[in-house]
Amino acid sequence: MIAPASFLTPLQVVRSFGEEVWRLSALEISFSLGMMAGGGIIAAWGGFRNKTHTLMLASLINGISILALGVVPFFWIYLLFMGFIGVTIPFFNTTSIVLLQEKVEESFLGRVFGVTVMISTSMMPLGMLVFGPISDTIKIEWMLIGTGILIFIQGFFLIGSKVLRKAGEPAA
Repeated sequence: MIAPASFLTPLQVVRSFGEEVWRLSALEISFSLGMMAGGGIIAAWGGFRNKTHTLMLASLINGISILALGVVPFFWIYLLFMGFIGVTIPFFNTTSIVLLQEKVEESFLGRVFGVTVMISTSMMPLGMLVFGPISDTIKIEWMLIGTGILIFIQGFFLIGSKVLRKAGEPAA
């Protein structure tokens, strides 16, 4: 669901806001600054005691921000939401990696991380195979609105799962 926000936003910027190179540069800079800020925040804060709550927060902010990319009419506000998306990436990734490290038996960590990386790296090309061709017939804004809503809803599934809530509790 993150593929349209990851790969189609430069195309959306060109189509909706203009072809000037500075716009594409500003897009990448705002995302990168958001990721740096998110990395600093999660490193200093560490997230909620229950890691599932941090994952939920990241999903909710990410979903709202992606949805906003589909509806904001002004480029500077668009960049602000792209920065928010950048902030959520370290929140989600760091927390999920720490959760795996705490909960998976040490002798299985290499295999679990191998499978996790394999699945996550295969999802982006698969997402582009689906969303790339669709972007020629359906407006990118609509795809961002739809995927933003689904990612937002995912946050509630994260917190709604008793198994994930229990897994997110601090290690003894």
